[in-house]
Amino acid sequence: MSKKRIGILTSGGDCAGLNAVIRAVVHRADLLGWEVIGLLNGTASLMEEDPEYRVLKPNDFSGQIMREGGTILGTTNKGNPFAFPMPDGTVKDRSGEIVDGFHKIGLEAVIGIGGDGSFAILKRLADQGNINMVGIPKTIDNDIGMTETAVGFDTAVSVATEALDRLQPTAASHDRVMILEVMGRDAGHIAMSAGIAGGADVILIPEVDYSVDKIAEKIKAVKRSGRNFALVVVSEAVKTIDGEKFEVTYHGGETRYGGIGQYLGQKIAEATGFETRVTILGHVQRGGAPTYNDRLLASAFGVKAVDLVRDGKFGRMVAWSNREVIDVSIEDAIRAYQQVDIDGVMVKTARSLGISLGD
Repeated sequence: MSKKRIGILTSGGDCAGLNAVIRAVVHRADLLGWEVIGLLNGTASLMEEDPEYRVLKPNDFSGQIMREGGTILGTTNKGNPFAFPMPDGTVKDRSGEIVDGFHKIGLEAVIGIGGDGSFAILKRLADQGNINMVGIPKTIDNDIGMTETAVGFDTAVSVATEALDRLQPTAASHDRVMILEVMGRDAGHIAMSAGIAGGADVILIPEVDYSVDKIAEKIKAVKRSGRNFALVVVSEAVKTIDGEKFEVTYHGGETRYGGIGQYLGQKIAEATGFETRVTILGHVQRGGAPTYNDRLLASAFGVKAVDLVRDGKFGRMVAWSNREVIDVSIEDAIRAYQQVDIDGVMVKTARSLGISLGD
Protein backbone atom coordinates (compact mmCIF):
# COMPACT_ATOMS: atom_id res chain seq x y z
CA MET A 1 0.00 0.00 0.00
CA SER A 2 1.18 3.54 -0.75
CA LYS A 3 1.55 5.97 2.12
CA LYS A 4 -1.25 8.37 3.02
CA ARG A 5 -0.25 11.74 1.58
CA ILE A 6 -1.29 14.92 3.38
CA GLY A 7 -0.44 18.50 2.51
CA ILE A 8 0.41 21.49 4.67
CA LEU A 9 0.55 25.17 3.78
CA THR A 10 1.01 28.52 5.48
CA SER A 11 -1.26 31.36 4.40
CA GLY A 12 -1.62 35.05 5.23
CA GLY A 13 0.93 37.10 7.15
CA ASP A 14 3.91 35.33 8.66
CA CYS A 15 4.67 35.06 12.36
CA ALA A 16 7.00 33.29 14.75
CA GLY A 17 6.14 29.65 15.41
CA LEU A 18 5.09 28.55 11.94
CA ASN A 19 8.11 26.31 11.44
CA ALA A 20 7.46 24.70 14.82
CA VAL A 21 3.93 23.85 13.63
CA ILE A 22 5.24 22.31 10.42
CA ARG A 23 7.80 20.31 12.42
CA ALA A 24 5.10 18.91 14.72
CA VAL A 25 2.90 17.91 11.80
CA VAL A 26 5.77 16.13 10.07
CA HIS A 27 6.89 14.23 13.18
CA ARG A 28 3.37 13.14 14.12
CA ALA A 29 2.55 12.08 10.55
CA ASP A 30 5.81 10.14 10.31
CA LEU A 31 4.87 8.11 13.39
CA LEU A 32 1.66 7.19 11.59
CA GLY A 33 3.58 6.20 8.46
CA TRP A 34 2.28 9.12 6.40
CA GLU A 35 4.02 11.39 3.91
CA VAL A 36 3.77 15.18 4.32
CA ILE A 37 3.85 17.48 1.32
CA GLY A 38 4.73 21.12 1.94
CA LEU A 39 2.83 23.38 -0.49
CA LEU A 40 4.95 26.42 -1.32
CA ASN A 41 3.79 30.03 -1.01
CA GLY A 42 0.33 29.28 0.28
CA THR A 43 -2.19 28.51 -2.45
CA ALA A 44 -0.18 30.43 -5.06
CA SER A 45 1.90 27.43 -6.14
CA LEU A 46 -1.25 25.41 -6.81
CA MET A 47 -2.14 27.80 -9.64
CA GLU A 48 0.93 26.67 -11.56
CA GLU A 49 0.67 24.02 -14.27
CA ASP A 50 3.16 22.03 -12.23
CA PRO A 51 2.36 22.83 -8.57
CA GLU A 52 5.44 23.56 -6.48
CA TYR A 53 5.89 21.53 -3.33
CA ARG A 54 8.48 19.69 -1.27
CA VAL A 55 8.35 16.40 0.59
CA LEU A 56 8.98 17.06 4.28
CA LYS A 57 10.77 14.58 6.52
CA PRO A 58 11.67 14.58 10.23
CA ASN A 59 15.37 15.01 9.45
CA ASP A 60 14.54 18.37 7.84
CA PHE A 61 13.86 19.67 11.33
CA SER A 62 16.85 18.35 13.23
CA GLY A 63 18.60 21.74 13.36
CA GLN A 64 17.67 25.40 13.56
CA ILE A 65 14.42 25.48 11.61
CA MET A 66 11.97 25.25 14.52
CA ARG A 67 13.88 28.06 16.25
CA GLU A 68 13.51 30.42 13.30
CA GLY A 69 10.76 32.91 12.55
CA GLY A 70 8.91 33.02 9.24
CA THR A 71 7.96 29.91 7.32
CA ILE A 72 10.15 27.56 5.29
CA LEU A 73 7.19 27.02 2.95
CA GLY A 74 6.64 30.68 2.11
CA THR A 75 3.30 32.41 2.35
CA THR A 76 1.18 35.11 0.76
CA ASN A 77 -1.53 37.50 1.93
CA LYS A 78 -2.35 38.85 -1.52
CA GLY A 79 -4.44 37.67 -4.43
CA ASN A 80 -7.83 36.29 -3.41
CA PRO A 81 -8.15 33.32 -5.80
CA PHE A 82 -11.86 34.00 -6.24
CA ALA A 83 -11.04 37.51 -7.53
CA PHE A 84 -7.40 37.28 -8.51
CA PRO A 85 -5.86 40.51 -9.88
CA MET A 86 -4.57 40.06 -13.42
CA PRO A 87 -1.84 42.11 -15.19
CA ASP A 88 -4.41 43.95 -17.32
CA GLY A 89 -6.20 45.25 -14.24
CA THR A 90 -9.10 42.81 -14.37
CA VAL A 91 -9.87 40.12 -11.81
CA LYS A 92 -10.34 36.44 -12.51
CA ASP A 93 -11.74 33.51 -10.55
CA ARG A 94 -8.76 31.13 -10.32
CA SER A 95 -10.16 28.93 -7.58
CA GLY A 96 -10.62 26.05 -10.00
CA GLU A 97 -6.90 26.06 -10.78
CA ILE A 98 -6.09 25.69 -7.08
CA VAL A 99 -8.52 22.81 -6.68
CA ASP A 100 -7.05 21.11 -9.76
CA GLY A 101 -3.53 21.62 -8.40
CA PHE A 102 -4.49 20.04 -5.10
CA HIS A 103 -5.85 16.95 -6.80
CA LYS A 104 -2.85 16.72 -9.18
CA ILE A 105 -0.56 16.21 -6.19
CA GLY A 106 -2.82 13.46 -4.91
CA LEU A 107 -3.39 14.69 -1.38
CA GLU A 108 -5.91 13.03 0.89
CA ALA A 109 -6.16 16.06 3.18
CA VAL A 110 -4.57 19.44 3.73
CA ILE A 111 -3.65 21.24 6.95
CA GLY A 112 -3.91 25.00 6.53
CA ILE A 113 -2.13 27.33 8.95
CA GLY A 114 -3.75 30.76 8.82
CA GLY A 115 -5.88 33.51 10.25
CA ASP A 116 -9.56 34.30 9.80
CA GLY A 117 -9.08 35.77 6.32
CA SER A 118 -7.08 32.78 5.13
CA PHE A 119 -9.54 30.34 6.66
CA ALA A 120 -12.46 32.00 4.90
CA ILE A 121 -10.74 31.43 1.54
CA LEU A 122 -9.43 27.94 2.36
CA LYS A 123 -12.82 26.80 3.65
CA ARG A 124 -14.49 28.02 0.47
CA LEU A 125 -11.88 26.22 -1.67
CA ALA A 126 -12.31 23.04 0.37
CA ASP A 127 -16.08 23.11 -0.07
CA GLN A 128 -15.80 23.78 -3.79
CA GLY A 129 -13.20 21.11 -4.47
CA ASN A 130 -14.32 18.44 -2.01
CA ILE A 131 -11.00 18.84 -0.18
CA ASN A 132 -10.51 17.43 3.31
CA MET A 133 -9.18 20.31 5.41
CA VAL A 134 -8.07 20.97 8.97
CA GLY A 135 -7.04 24.42 10.23
CA ILE A 136 -4.39 25.62 12.67
CA PRO A 137 -4.83 29.21 13.91
CA LYS A 138 -1.91 31.61 13.69
CA THR A 139 -2.05 35.38 14.01
CA ILE A 140 -0.11 37.92 15.99
CA ASP A 141 -3.40 39.82 16.40
CA ASN A 142 -5.00 36.93 18.33
CA ASP A 143 -8.35 37.82 16.79
CA ILE A 144 -9.52 34.38 15.64
CA GLY A 145 -12.62 33.26 17.45
CA MET A 146 -13.13 30.08 19.48
CA THR A 147 -9.53 29.88 20.72
CA GLU A 148 -7.91 31.61 23.67
CA THR A 149 -4.68 32.14 21.78
CA ALA A 150 -3.05 31.53 18.40
CA VAL A 151 0.46 30.80 17.20
CA GLY A 152 2.55 33.97 16.95
CA PHE A 153 0.72 36.11 19.48
CA ASP A 154 2.96 35.37 22.45
CA THR A 155 6.12 36.23 20.51
CA ALA A 156 4.61 39.48 19.22
CA VAL A 157 3.65 40.53 22.74
CA SER A 158 7.10 39.57 24.01
CA VAL A 159 8.76 41.77 21.38
CA ALA A 160 6.46 44.71 22.15
CA THR A 161 7.07 44.31 25.90
CA GLU A 162 10.82 44.27 25.34
CA ALA A 163 10.49 47.45 23.28
CA LEU A 164 8.80 49.17 26.24
CA ASP A 165 11.57 47.87 28.51
CA ARG A 166 14.09 49.53 26.23
CA LEU A 167 12.14 52.75 25.80
CA GLN A 168 11.62 53.33 29.53
CA PRO A 169 15.22 54.21 30.49
CA THR A 170 15.71 56.54 27.55
CA ALA A 171 12.38 58.20 28.32
CA ALA A 172 13.52 58.75 31.91
CA SER A 173 16.91 60.03 30.80
CA HIS A 174 15.37 62.74 28.62
CA ASP A 175 12.12 63.61 30.44
CA ARG A 176 10.04 62.40 27.52
CA VAL A 177 6.72 60.86 26.63
CA MET A 178 7.44 57.73 24.60
CA ILE A 179 4.78 56.40 22.25
CA LEU A 180 5.02 52.84 20.94
CA GLU A 181 2.84 51.92 17.97
CA VAL A 182 2.21 48.18 17.71
CA MET A 183 0.40 46.00 15.22
CA GLY A 184 -3.23 44.97 15.52
CA ARG A 185 -5.32 44.98 12.36
CA ASP A 186 -8.67 45.61 14.03
CA ALA A 187 -8.09 44.29 17.54
CA GLY A 188 -5.97 45.68 20.36
CA HIS A 189 -4.74 42.48 21.99
CA ILE A 190 -1.03 43.17 21.45
CA ALA A 191 -1.30 46.73 22.75
CA MET A 192 -3.32 45.66 25.78
CA SER A 193 -1.11 42.74 26.79
CA ALA A 194 2.22 44.46 26.14
CA GLY A 195 1.01 47.66 27.75
CA ILE A 196 0.14 45.91 30.99
CA ALA A 197 3.31 43.79 30.99
CA GLY A 198 5.51 46.73 30.05
CA GLY A 199 4.18 49.21 32.58
CA ALA A 200 2.51 51.63 30.18
CA ASP A 201 0.65 54.64 31.51
CA VAL A 202 -1.73 54.84 28.57
CA ILE A 203 -3.00 52.03 26.31
CA LEU A 204 -5.03 52.95 23.25
CA ILE A 205 -6.96 50.23 21.42
CA PRO A 206 -9.56 50.38 18.62
CA GLU A 207 -12.24 48.91 20.89
CA VAL A 208 -12.24 51.96 23.21
CA ASP A 209 -12.85 55.53 22.05
CA TYR A 210 -10.32 58.02 23.35
CA SER A 211 -9.95 61.74 23.99
CA VAL A 212 -6.65 63.58 23.63
CA ASP A 213 -7.65 65.65 26.67
CA LYS A 214 -8.04 62.47 28.75
CA ILE A 215 -4.64 61.21 27.58
CA ALA A 216 -3.05 64.56 28.41
CA GLU A 217 -4.73 64.55 31.83
CA LYS A 218 -3.18 61.17 32.63
CA ILE A 219 0.30 62.17 31.46
CA LYS A 220 0.19 65.41 33.45
CA ALA A 221 -0.88 63.45 36.53
CA VAL A 222 2.12 61.15 36.07
CA LYS A 223 4.41 64.19 35.90
CA ARG A 224 2.81 65.72 38.99
CA SER A 225 3.45 62.50 40.89
CA GLY A 226 7.17 63.12 40.52
CA ARG A 227 7.94 60.81 37.62
CA ASN A 228 9.58 62.55 34.67
CA PHE A 229 8.45 60.24 31.86
CA ALA A 230 5.38 58.44 30.52
CA LEU A 231 4.84 55.45 28.25
CA VAL A 232 2.00 55.22 25.75
CA VAL A 233 1.13 52.12 23.69
CA VAL A 234 -1.19 52.49 20.70
CA SER A 235 -2.58 49.86 18.36
CA GLU A 236 -2.15 50.68 14.67
CA ALA A 237 -5.93 50.35 14.12
CA VAL A 238 -6.80 53.21 16.49
CA LYS A 239 -8.58 55.97 14.59
CA THR A 240 -7.98 59.70 14.52
CA ILE A 241 -10.03 62.03 16.71
CA ASP A 242 -12.29 62.50 13.68
CA GLY A 243 -12.96 58.77 13.51
CA GLU A 244 -10.84 58.17 10.41
CA LYS A 245 -8.50 55.24 9.85
CA PHE A 246 -4.86 56.29 9.69
CA GLU A 247 -3.51 54.45 6.68
CA VAL A 248 -0.59 54.60 4.29
CA THR A 249 -0.95 54.01 0.54
CA TYR A 250 1.84 51.96 -1.00
CA HIS A 251 2.97 51.45 -4.58
CA GLY A 252 0.19 49.80 -6.53
CA GLY A 253 -2.55 51.44 -4.50
CA GLU A 254 -2.51 49.05 -1.55
CA THR A 255 -3.44 50.69 1.76
CA ARG A 256 -2.36 49.51 5.18
CA TYR A 257 -2.48 50.82 8.72
CA GLY A 258 0.49 52.83 9.88
CA GLY A 259 1.33 56.19 11.39
CA ILE A 260 -1.30 56.69 14.10
CA GLY A 261 1.58 56.91 16.60
CA GLN A 262 3.06 59.93 14.81
CA TYR A 263 -0.38 61.52 14.60
CA LEU A 264 -0.98 61.08 18.33
CA GLY A 265 2.57 62.13 19.18
CA GLN A 266 1.90 65.56 17.74
CA LYS A 267 -1.52 65.83 19.43
CA ILE A 268 -0.13 64.78 22.83
CA ALA A 269 2.82 67.17 22.56
CA GLU A 270 0.44 70.04 21.79
CA ALA A 271 -1.90 69.11 24.65
CA THR A 272 0.79 68.60 27.29
CA GLY A 273 3.74 70.71 26.23
CA PHE A 274 6.01 67.70 26.89
CA GLU A 275 8.67 66.41 24.54
CA THR A 276 7.33 63.35 22.73
CA ARG A 277 8.99 60.64 20.67
CA VAL A 278 7.37 57.86 18.61
CA THR A 279 8.54 54.34 17.80
CA ILE A 280 6.65 52.26 15.22
CA LEU A 281 7.46 48.62 15.89
CA GLY A 282 5.97 47.25 12.68
CA HIS A 283 7.10 43.91 11.29
CA VAL A 284 9.71 43.43 14.01
CA GLN A 285 6.84 41.85 15.94
CA ARG A 286 6.45 39.12 13.31
CA GLY A 287 10.04 37.97 13.12
CA GLY A 288 12.70 36.44 15.30
CA ALA A 289 12.83 33.25 17.29
CA PRO A 290 9.46 32.15 18.71
CA THR A 291 9.02 32.19 22.47
CA TYR A 292 8.82 28.89 24.29
CA ASN A 293 5.06 29.42 24.65
CA ASP A 294 4.63 29.71 20.90
CA ARG A 295 6.79 26.63 20.33
CA LEU A 296 4.72 24.62 22.81
CA LEU A 297 1.43 25.82 21.34
CA ALA A 298 2.66 25.13 17.81
CA SER A 299 3.70 21.62 18.78
CA ALA A 300 0.41 20.80 20.47
CA PHE A 301 -1.60 22.26 17.58
CA GLY A 302 0.40 20.38 14.95
CA VAL A 303 -0.04 17.03 16.66
CA LYS A 304 -3.78 17.60 17.16
CA ALA A 305 -4.27 18.59 13.54
CA VAL A 306 -2.74 15.34 12.28
CA ASP A 307 -4.89 13.38 14.72
CA LEU A 308 -7.99 15.11 13.33
CA VAL A 309 -6.98 13.97 9.84
CA ARG A 310 -6.47 10.44 11.19
CA ASP A 311 -9.94 10.49 12.73
CA GLY A 312 -11.58 11.91 9.61
CA LYS A 313 -12.70 15.10 11.38
CA PHE A 314 -12.52 17.68 8.62
CA GLY A 315 -13.73 21.26 8.44
CA ARG A 316 -12.33 21.66 11.96
CA MET A 317 -9.81 24.05 13.51
CA VAL A 318 -7.63 23.18 16.48
CA ALA A 319 -7.99 25.58 19.40
CA TRP A 320 -6.68 26.25 22.90
CA SER A 321 -9.22 26.22 25.71
CA ASN A 322 -8.74 25.84 29.44
CA ARG A 323 -5.23 24.39 29.10
CA GLU A 324 -6.37 21.83 26.54
CA VAL A 325 -6.23 21.50 22.76
CA ILE A 326 -9.72 21.06 21.37
CA ASP A 327 -11.26 21.28 17.90
CA VAL A 328 -14.00 23.61 16.71
CA SER A 329 -15.79 24.28 13.46
CA ILE A 330 -13.73 26.47 11.11
CA GLU A 331 -16.95 28.22 10.14
CA ASP A 332 -17.72 29.03 13.78
CA ALA A 333 -14.17 30.26 14.38
CA ILE A 334 -14.37 32.67 11.45
CA ARG A 335 -17.79 33.93 12.56
CA ALA A 336 -16.71 34.51 16.18
CA TYR A 337 -14.17 37.26 15.47
CA GLN A 338 -12.41 38.13 18.74
CA GLN A 339 -11.68 41.72 19.65
CA VAL A 340 -10.61 42.88 23.11
CA ASP A 341 -13.52 42.41 25.50
CA ILE A 342 -14.02 45.83 27.08
CA ASP A 343 -15.63 44.12 30.07
CA GLY A 344 -13.02 41.37 30.22
CA VAL A 345 -10.18 40.64 32.62
CA MET A 346 -7.46 42.43 30.64
CA VAL A 347 -9.31 45.74 30.51
CA LYS A 348 -10.31 45.43 34.16
CA THR A 349 -6.70 44.71 35.09
CA ALA A 350 -5.42 47.72 33.16
CA ARG A 351 -7.93 50.07 34.75
CA SER A 352 -7.24 48.64 38.21
CA LEU A 353 -3.55 49.39 37.73
CA GLY A 354 -4.37 53.00 37.00
CA ILE A 355 -3.62 52.68 33.29
CA SER A 356 -5.62 55.10 31.16
CA LEU A 357 -7.40 53.81 28.06
CA GLY A 358 -7.94 57.36 26.91
CA ASP A 359 -11.65 57.41 27.78
